[in-house]
Amino acid sequence: MRIVHVLTRLYRAGSEENTLACCHAQVKHGHEVLLVHGNEFDPSLQATAAKTMRVVALDALVHPISPSKDVMALTQLWRLLRDWQPDIVHTHQSKAGIIGRLAARQARVPGIIHGVHILPFVQVSKVQKRTFLAAERLTAKYTRAFIDVSQSMRDICLHHHIGSPTQHYVVHSGFDLTRFSQAKWPKETPQLLGMAPGESKPPVVLMLAALEPRKRHIEFIEAFPQVVERVPEVQLILAGEGPARAEIEAAIARSPVGRHIHLIGYHSEPEKLISLADVCVLTSMREGLPRVVMQYLAGGRPCVVSDLPGLGEVVKHGINGIVTPAGDVNAAAAAVGDVLEYEPLRAHFAEGARHTDLTSWGIDAMCDSVETVYQSVLATLPSTAPSKAQVHQSQWH
Repeated sequence: MRIVHVLTRLYRAGSEENTLACCHAQVKHGHEVLLVHGNEFDPSLQATAAKTMRVVALDALVHPISPSKDVMALTQLWRLLRDWQPDIVHTHQSKAGIIGRLAARQARVPGIIHGVHILPFVQVSKVQKRTFLAAERLTAKYTRAFIDVSQSMRDICLHHHIGSPTQHYVVHSGFDLTRFSQAKWPKETPQLLGMAPGESKPPVVLMLAALEPRKRHIEFIEAFPQVVERVPEVQLILAGEGPARAEIEAAIARSPVGRHIHLIGYHSEPEKLISLADVCVLTSMREGLPRVVMQYLAGGRPCVVSDLPGLGEVVKHGINGIVTPAGDVNAAAAAVGDVLEYEPLRAHFAEGARHTDLTSWGIDAMCDSVETVYQSVLATLPSTAPSKAQVHQSQWH
């Protein structure tokens, strides 16, 4: 099978890691894979991906709406798909989802699939919502299947008349569960926390998130003094990279508790950071079903998360964590203080996290399910001649 994945941006974030995991599994099982991404990317991540698959960067594929560049990106991608003649085009992220599906339609790609990692029309202005919904409904006409990261993503799409029930498949965003459940502290713990030799580990709050505005790092930094007031030794680790780094650094610099906050950038072993944490937090205003929350739970850590579509499928308020109102970051900070102050509550949430059933988030389960969707889509196409996918059926394990 010839498969093209299209992303707007290629950073070390959930949707990208999900996509790359599928790409690597597909290459391993004999498929030809092409990864196309836009002008924002991590060069080292791109170089790593290029070792096992073909990778193409389109400079015209940009994150903001830009009519001239969007038309150029559409043309460039159409020509690429026309020449490559894939069986499947699988788009991810909002901008690439629109342009990628339009280009695939023009290139007469038989299997057009969109991965719903996030909903662009949720918690935006009325004008933005109307624009995004119009684009999503248009491209839904050309989409053979939607792969939703949660049941809530599917339900919201159907509520807004994006696709039909038979087009939507729920596939959780997979990762290596054992890697997180058996992790130990990172060797550089003293350096990460600014600890003196022989000093005991202080209480640690962790946020693992790409540095972008919708994650609301700055708002949490501004709310964090209330946590320090209640737990004076607490340290906050912010791990991740992204376009909002300079603004977040400035927020830390002006914070009265800046010495308690450590912006450490990308960390190659997030599971070890989670093992170090006493409480894990995510304050996003928009997400799909963020895989990092599943990683928090797989690591057996209490979590405090903003109320987002899909999170209720795994985060049970009062059992394995605390769910706070989506628009209230101060409430998240207050909840973090509660969990840190009351050890029995923290132990109760940690026990609940360890007993959360995450089997459907295993990486093999995800890759098998995506393969099943591909084969289902291709099997329903009008058969004038056998496709490469039908000739070279791959066996997944």
